[in-house]
Amino acid sequence: MIRKVRQAAVIGSGIMGGGIAALLAGAGVKVQLLDIVPFDLKAEEKNDPTARNRLVKAGLDGALASFPSLFFNKKDAGLITIGNLEDDIETLSECDWIIEVVVENLGIKRDLFTKIEHVRKPGAIVSTNTSGIPLKDICEGFSKDFKSHFMGTHFFNPVRYMHLLELIPGADTLPEILEFIAAFGEKNLGKGIVWAKDTPNFVGNRIGIQGIGAIMKAMVEEGMTIPEVDAIFGPALGRPKTAIFKTVDLVGLDTVIHVCKNSYDLCPDDEQRAALILPEFIDKMAEKNLLGNKTQAGFYKTDLTPEWKKLRKVLNPSTMEYEDLVRPSFPCIDAAKKRTTLKEKVDCVLNGDDKGGKFAWKMAANSFQYAANRVPEIADTIIEIDNSMKWGYNFEMGPFEIWDAYGVKAAVDRMDKEGLDVPANVKQMLEKGNTCFYKLENGINYYYDFSSDAYKVVPTGKSRVSIAAAKGNNKTVMANKSASLVDIGDDVFCIEFHTKMNAINEEIMDSIGEALDYVDKNGVGLVIGNEAGGMPGAFSAGADLSFVSKLCHDKRYTDIEAFLKKGQAGIQRAKYSPFPIIAAPYGMVLGGGCEVCLGADRIVAHSELYMGLVEIGVGLLPAGGGTMNLWKKYITALPAKTAQDTDLAKFFVPAFMKIAMAAVSMSAAQARGNGFLGQADRIVFNRDNLIGEAKKEVLKMVDDGYIPPARQPLIVMGDAGQGMVDSEIFNLLNGGFMSEYDAFLAKRIAYVMSGGEVKTGSAIDEETLLKLERDAFVDFCKEEKTIARIDHMLKTGKPLRN
Repeated sequence: MIRKVRQAAVIGSGIMGGGIAALLAGAGVKVQLLDIVPFDLKAEEKNDPTARNRLVKAGLDGALASFPSLFFNKKDAGLITIGNLEDDIETLSECDWIIEVVVENLGIKRDLFTKIEHVRKPGAIVSTNTSGIPLKDICEGFSKDFKSHFMGTHFFNPVRYMHLLELIPGADTLPEILEFIAAFGEKNLGKGIVWAKDTPNFVGNRIGIQGIGAIMKAMVEEGMTIPEVDAIFGPALGRPKTAIFKTVDLVGLDTVIHVCKNSYDLCPDDEQRAALILPEFIDKMAEKNLLGNKTQAGFYKTDLTPEWKKLRKVLNPSTMEYEDLVRPSFPCIDAAKKRTTLKEKVDCVLNGDDKGGKFAWKMAANSFQYAANRVPEIADTIIEIDNSMKWGYNFEMGPFEIWDAYGVKAAVDRMDKEGLDVPANVKQMLEKGNTCFYKLENGINYYYDFSSDAYKVVPTGKSRVSIAAAKGNNKTVMANKSASLVDIGDDVFCIEFHTKMNAINEEIMDSIGEALDYVDKNGVGLVIGNEAGGMPGAFSAGADLSFVSKLCHDKRYTDIEAFLKKGQAGIQRAKYSPFPIIAAPYGMVLGGGCEVCLGADRIVAHSELYMGLVEIGVGLLPAGGGTMNLWKKYITALPAKTAQDTDLAKFFVPAFMKIAMAAVSMSAAQARGNGFLGQADRIVFNRDNLIGEAKKEVLKMVDDGYIPPARQPLIVMGDAGQGMVDSEIFNLLNGGFMSEYDAFLAKRIAYVMSGGEVKTGSAIDEETLLKLERDAFVDFCKEEKTIARIDHMLKTGKPLRN
């Protein structure tokens, strides 16, 4: 039997339940979203379906209204049907997978599963999203068939954005059920799978909550302040900018208190149990309802002055009063900011001899001890612990990877010197002559397995292709400071950008040309992609604005023209190359990065795609073929005869507006709706598989007998298109959606996209459109307001409306 999930049920419509339902719907699964009937129904409401579904309707509405959105596309909500557990329980009999996401109460969960057992169809998978109640207690006394199809599936909030999915086998769960959900979770839902044992708070929260508790406790003992702690435990140590206390504000202090209590109550033998008793000021915060973002005040809050200026405040735990936020720093943090790699940053911070460095080391040593002592209690290997912290807490490195970055032996020697306990399994590893937790040999990643005292291959999905592993196996064939060309196997190559935010500079343009030459002689196809970190990360944030700014200030307009011409030539050459080229974008794909993708044969995109031609925000227009290629994307989606006979006006205005309003998609699904992805382009849910799937697409096109596209003139809207746009611009100006300068820029953009001074329906060659792009770009660079916009963006990272 081939198992599939065509219909699923989510029981519980809160933030987590709504998020899971939205994710399943985004993956094309029909979802039955159920919740309880409200307790407070009036007599006249007791037979009213709308009133009886009030709670679940509010839950779905909340998911639809969420920001950032839990849905890839609001249209996905059409796959979700709502109901309640009294009137609609029988609908569960149609479901292939039933997910429980109700309150953390053992009695309530068992009562619910008793009802589910009576209606589920034989073979249906049932899972609980519990964050800490033992599975053995939940399913005790249920039938053999129920237990064999029952497991834990612990998603992390917000469900769409957090990569981690912890899978917890029950004592009787069938292996094929575990394998199926793991494969479905990885491929269809885009999750990183961590196998957890049936222990309190599983892996991510067991490690994460101990770290938070230990740091809070040490902060009070050492006399550190909240801003000082957040300055240390941020990007300098490979952690999110939200660090410790901003993260708790985001999650909710009540949630952190609950998870701490759960670990404390259920882990009596935990050697660091005392860290789970949070400082006294935390209880005072809870009493005052200072729970974080959900109550508009937590460790931080924002006040508004009478002039509507925002003032950031931070809590002083000693006085329980809010004070003006002063952002502190330490010499070790300042030094780390100047370093390039995370290993270099870690060295700066953990070896710092200032107050910040000493505190960072103290807490790092604590995390090393705790993580090592949890193997094999909560997970069988170090991989589960590291991945859970990277995927569930957005760390760049897990505790064992940080330990490697510092140096395992160096850390152990320092711990011994300071009288700190060194975990026995780590001592034994070193005694056997093994000095690192991970190593790369011949392009293969290995991890140290404590149970066998040997290195084992890090397991990866079948679709995974790692650029880093290929580079580690000496497969880099060309490289410079800005880009590399890497052999990823089967005669397919990948060009990888590695500038800051992967911004496109002249060196990258040259590298693209060199890569095309090399692949033409030595390969069958090319992938444009990279594995830069971050959430959501940046495939490419656009052109190198600092370079453009300098040319503008120096009035080197001939050089600007040459720069554009080189970029256009590279993208055009790629478009018509004799081998297939696939772009593999993810995260931020803006400006020039978007233009590179539009010039590829096809796009294989990650579901988290923030894609758009945003040049108008800095007073420019897309001039790497973007204006032309977006219009081309719109009209080539139509059959040739249809494109000639159709009123192109219905396509021209939407295409123009995407550039004039700097529209950025909030997902790959939206990018398709915006016209940036076509029907032949694909969406991949798991970013880990993105390069591998792009490579597959190259090989498929080669196997199908790839023929490069023929150069053909484009049908344009001409003067009629410009006239139509004038009315749109007038409305936007009157509505306050555009400034006068925006309108000036937009009119020229319309002129370019419509083909210039030609009649409606004219067919013009691509070189003419590309020259129109270049001319407009150079003219814009002569405008003081454009230069002001560019400089403001470089200085503040925000657009200027002038």
